[in-house]
Amino acid sequence: MKRREFMLLLGAAATAWPFAARAQQKATPVIGYLGNSTPGSAPMIGAALRQGLSETGYVEGQNLTIEYRWAEGRYDRLPALAADLVGRKVDVIVVGGDPAVHAAKNATSTIPIVFVFGDDAVRRGLVASLARPGGNLTGVSFFVIELNPKRLELLSELVPQARVIALLVNPTRPATESLIRDLQEAARPNGAQFHILKASTESEIDAAFAALVQRQADALVVFPDPFFISRRQQIVALAARHAIPAIYDFREYATAGGLISYGASTTAIFRQIGIYVGKILKGAKPADLPVVRPTAFELVINLKTAKALGLTIPQSILSRADEVIE
Repeated sequence: MKRREFMLLLGAAATAWPFAARAQQKATPVIGYLGNSTPGSAPMIGAALRQGLSETGYVEGQNLTIEYRWAEGRYDRLPALAADLVGRKVDVIVVGGDPAVHAAKNATSTIPIVFVFGDDAVRRGLVASLARPGGNLTGVSFFVIELNPKRLELLSELVPQARVIALLVNPTRPATESLIRDLQEAARPNGAQFHILKASTESEIDAAFAALVQRQADALVVFPDPFFISRRQQIVALAARHAIPAIYDFREYATAGGLISYGASTTAIFRQIGIYVGKILKGAKPADLPVVRPTAFELVINLKTAKALGLTIPQSILSRADEVIE
């Protein structure tokens, strides 16, 4: 090859390289993560999500970018955060629990959304059916709310003398009032009296526990809510300080010192979310990916906390426990 031809080719390659580099950068998928709480509230969620992604060949920082948006417990911020991710034209939106799911759904009907939803996704209008979701949404629907009656049953078995039970709820969560009515209806045969404690900020959680003491509650059910799990250390500490037996939805409460938890595994849920995102990036359509329901639930008991409360865990509960924390 003549020197002049070589220089021309070299010049053409140099001119084309920036365009090729930009094209390659643009081809790197970008996931938008819309979270209800704070970045440090549940580190196990991010680890499980990345594990699922890696199983489909995607590694954050290598061939995948994740942009995070956090509402920090202020659910009124979710619509603007969802709109921001849509405006950035991310390839997939991962939604870490309701009520962020509805904000993402309202923001786009074209960008695939992979959700974690703690209620019936069909009944709440997110998908047409679990087997064939249709539209641009799929994910995991783990019916955490529907497990509330089971949690109440476990609490009654653990504290059979409890006649006044407090319910800690977040009033800013959609459908809170109907969820309370559902639980009260399920518990009606037991004859328990309920006191509703509402909290959507750290200070309101403190106030709720003060009210709990004034009302002489015998036990506490902490309603499933992303804000509450982000404040689990505070809630568990207050339950210990006021010597109130409490039941929670996720094992993270029990490992933080909570008495007992019953619910699906967050690690398993977000690993599945990661796998679904990877499949969508490879060409699968959300409409064709069935909404997954967990088939197993974890019962975790903290014996150290039980002893501090002066409680003896019945053998009927111990024999069913998936983990007992000494």
